[in-house]
Amino acid sequence: MSKLSAREIEMNRNEDHLKMLVSAMNRKLEKVMLGGGKSRIEKEHAKGKMTARERIDALLDAGSARFEIGALAGEGMYAEHGGCPSGGVVVVVGYVSKRQCIVVANDATVKAGAWFPITAKKNLRAQEFAIENRLPIIYLVDSAGVYLPMQDEIFPDKEHFGRIFRNNAIMSSMGILQIAAVMGSCVAGGAYLPIMSDEALIVKETGTIFLAGSYLVKAAIGEDIDNETLGGATTHCEISGVTDYKCENDADCLQRIRAIMEKVGDYDRAGFDRIAPAPPSLDPNTLYSVLPETREKPYDMLEVIHRLVDNSSFDEYKEKYGQTILCGLARIDGWAVGIVANQRKVLRSKKGEMQIGGVIYSDSADKAARFIMNCNQKKIPLVFLQDVTGFMVGSRSEQGGIIKDGAKMVNAMANSVVPKFTVVVGNSYGAGNYAMCGKAYDPRLMLAWPTAQLAVMGGAQAAKVLLQIEVSSLKAKGKEISPEDEKALYDKIFNHYQETTSIYYSAARLVVDAVIDPLDTRKVLSMGIEAANHAPIEKRYNVGVIQV
Repeated sequence: MSKLSAREIEMNRNEDHLKMLVSAMNRKLEKVMLGGGKSRIEKEHAKGKMTARERIDALLDAGSARFEIGALAGEGMYAEHGGCPSGGVVVVVGYVSKRQCIVVANDATVKAGAWFPITAKKNLRAQEFAIENRLPIIYLVDSAGVYLPMQDEIFPDKEHFGRIFRNNAIMSSMGILQIAAVMGSCVAGGAYLPIMSDEALIVKETGTIFLAGSYLVKAAIGEDIDNETLGGATTHCEISGVTDYKCENDADCLQRIRAIMEKVGDYDRAGFDRIAPAPPSLDPNTLYSVLPETREKPYDMLEVIHRLVDNSSFDEYKEKYGQTILCGLARIDGWAVGIVANQRKVLRSKKGEMQIGGVIYSDSADKAARFIMNCNQKKIPLVFLQDVTGFMVGSRSEQGGIIKDGAKMVNAMANSVVPKFTVVVGNSYGAGNYAMCGKAYDPRLMLAWPTAQLAVMGGAQAAKVLLQIEVSSLKAKGKEISPEDEKALYDKIFNHYQETTSIYYSAARLVVDAVIDPLDTRKVLSMGIEAANHAPIEKRYNVGVIQV
């Protein structure tokens, strides 16, 4: 038996490492899928109700593609309140009667579907996705309303609970289809959501809509009345006229939604180019072996690109110029895309100078800016593959105008009118995160692999800076710091910093929309571009003033 080469051993080690990270991610997701836990799921079933995820499964076309936004929202948050798995709401992009749409389902197994701050943020993110992409949105309502112990963080501000209903009105004026099914509680301010949708359905005996429940009515005006009479299906379908369809049960309700969607007319298109999809020529499964076990090691980002794009075909732009950023045209599942990716190889410039992979230099920023402008001119969606440690620093870079060239790239990217999609493959540090279309720059989807990390700078560098500040502060107070004390302090700072730079920390707070298996990247990007194709481009591309 032949011995493995050093390269083969390294690739096997890389593959094992990434598979372990994907396995850890899947274990987190499996836990999330249980919502509030098995006992609470059983309680919902005892009431004759499906869970949020069961409702979505029954609503979407069997066997069709889907992806979930914010599955890990709320991860590790609100421990003092018992936690909020998946933010207490499930958001899935999928197909209903062959029409692509986004489904938002309250999870009644989590605090009766009550709204935490992250719940509001996630609902608003779902509406944002629908607005940007002119995508139909279906609400499966089953919520006790605002989580009162945290009402001050949910109720009054611009991006809080009330923004949901403002968005209902805006979406209606834009002609975006909204369907709401009241399948459980729908109370207080939340009662406006189904009525501000285009069509409202309610399930007999389990669905209720009212501004105030029976207990509050008794306390406020002294009236004795039960919730069903106050705001059940019979009341709202036969007396008030608030709802449009009375459904026998969850299954009947979901089937009626499918029947509605089946008759919806076609939509205007943005006109992005698509041909028959083709798989990559290089086996996508070997993606696992490309990324190094440690994030400090260099690798060739082209190896990643060739495993993501159709036929492994990538038409590189300015191949020998600005080589720490790769730019080029390709297809993903048939869709034409422009790819902007950080090259992680150690390179040499045309002058023979060594360039560090993952760092943005003046020439690479200049190239990327020009490429982004060209993609806007050609109406080609942009895909950013991030593994960036930032912009090059030092006197040579400053004198060479790195700030000017970086600003040019940020300007070109920020003003882009074609949809942008971002995948964080590895590092996403500092201003590099911004230039490569971080969350602040409105990517239609912000995705990450389990290898990803978001931070102002790397953990070791940040910990050293913070340590210097802390030690100086302690010494100023007259305290002596031994080497052992300094090491213990460094370890404490480093560990805390690493925790906050974890991709799961970002996912919990919806800084990224999803942490995905690298093998799902093509599917999710394809569905994202398909969604974006619902929204014709109405703005002219204009980057304003750029210092050339």
